[in-house]
Amino acid sequence: MPQTVEIVFTSIEDLAARAGRSESATLVVFAGEDLAQSHATRNLLGPAAELIGRAAGAAKFKGKTSSAMDLLAPSGLKVARLLVAGSHPSKKPAAGAPPVDYLSLGGSVMGKANGATDILVLFDLPDWNGDPASAAADFLGGMKLRAYTFDSYKTKKKDDDEKPSAVSVVIGVSDPEAAQRSAQSRLAIVEGVTLARTLVNEPPNVLFPDSFAERAKALEALGVKVEVLDVAAMQALGMNALLGVGQGSVHDSRCVIMRWEGGKEGDAPVAFIGKGVTFDSGGISIKPAGGMEDMKGDMAGAACVVGLMHALASRKARVNAIGAIGLVENMPSGTAQRPGDIVKTMSGQTIEIINTDAEGRLVLADVLWHVQNQFKPKFMINLATLTGAILVALGTEYAGLFSNNDELSDRLFTVGMATGEKVWRMPLGPAYDKLIDSKFADMKNTGGRHAGSITAAQLLQRFVNDVPWAHLDIAGTGMSSPQTDVNQSWGSGWGVRLLDRLVSEHYES
Repeated sequence: MPQTVEIVFTSIEDLAARAGRSESATLVVFAGEDLAQSHATRNLLGPAAELIGRAAGAAKFKGKTSSAMDLLAPSGLKVARLLVAGSHPSKKPAAGAPPVDYLSLGGSVMGKANGATDILVLFDLPDWNGDPASAAADFLGGMKLRAYTFDSYKTKKKDDDEKPSAVSVVIGVSDPEAAQRSAQSRLAIVEGVTLARTLVNEPPNVLFPDSFAERAKALEALGVKVEVLDVAAMQALGMNALLGVGQGSVHDSRCVIMRWEGGKEGDAPVAFIGKGVTFDSGGISIKPAGGMEDMKGDMAGAACVVGLMHALASRKARVNAIGAIGLVENMPSGTAQRPGDIVKTMSGQTIEIINTDAEGRLVLADVLWHVQNQFKPKFMINLATLTGAILVALGTEYAGLFSNNDELSDRLFTVGMATGEKVWRMPLGPAYDKLIDSKFADMKNTGGRHAGSITAAQLLQRFVNDVPWAHLDIAGTGMSSPQTDVNQSWGSGWGVRLLDRLVSEHYES
């Protein structure tokens, strides 16, 4: 089972008392530029404060954020271990990024304290940036995110005796009540990210369209209204592009519509749409065998939408929101879609299938049309592990952003820099759009080798009309993404924090 981590806030005085009577605890304190320490830290350490200065030279520790110095059985302290974490604010943060990222700081400390079961954190920094209570809540969120593991299917673990099943973390702050209030919304977001990560990590024989829909339906317990459209319902709506992708699988396709009504009655909702290909073999245009197992994560966009809806409902966001996910499995069989087929979408437009491995845009086309037509949203943002081409363009540091709206794009870029879930805007235009014109239908589902991410986005744009819209291509960030201070999971849960911040800063009433 995954590690259980319990984190609570207490007063600085209580934390000091705990440190004075615990012989097994790991005590975490902070040091900034030139090893500066807060008054509370110096008081707690007493004569042991000299240890930091003496050890820093040998360890080449200068107080930089994400660095740490580990002292075992520190002289003058009762605790078993003293962890000195760097907290020196960055003098040149990236544009829009905070000088101190307390979420990442929490993740870094959790990682450095690996193996500890009893952790005491004196969260009193020498150089504060922002509100201490909010900073402490972010720090807690970072610790929780770093602690996430996915090992549900491991029946034997080599390090069973070394890896604790439960970790207790006590964080000492100047105002525990204020920190706890701030932490409520952060914990809701952490739960949303965790849900998204778990969905991406699940194996495809466990998570297929119908079982994914059941996971989404569990959001009803939080007050989310959930509607699951089966094959017959989608046929009645004319969702033939989505249905065509899944027709080669033994698992029937689904479309799930989630509604959170936390805003004013009658207010137009914000809408989030996710690609949910629970396994992508490529269909008849089958993928190479090497690395195909990663295609269980081709539903990371849908996972993000479910995680986001969980976060919004859990923290009672004052907004009306729609989450819509198209769930299919793309498999080769005698009933599978063929290159050369032409499908009629819900919009009435037709698409010639050139490559059955360009399937995500077909799923999204019908779901985008349904959402804009049915719910008249303020904007639509779709997320999809859509193209390998975006990895060539941007690697794994940024998601590709395509949009018909400058304001929405600017807001996504800004909150991306603030959260670390960064986006980079890519071009759209008539010359690119022309590349997907077809000789036999209104359009074809690929535009050729060049500008593959852009032509995929151009196809999606044909299904949004004039609704403000953004497409996030998360092929490089949603799965197998870089390991960070707050993410050590293959499935990253990317996008939940980004979109929750977008909603909270710009769209809540």
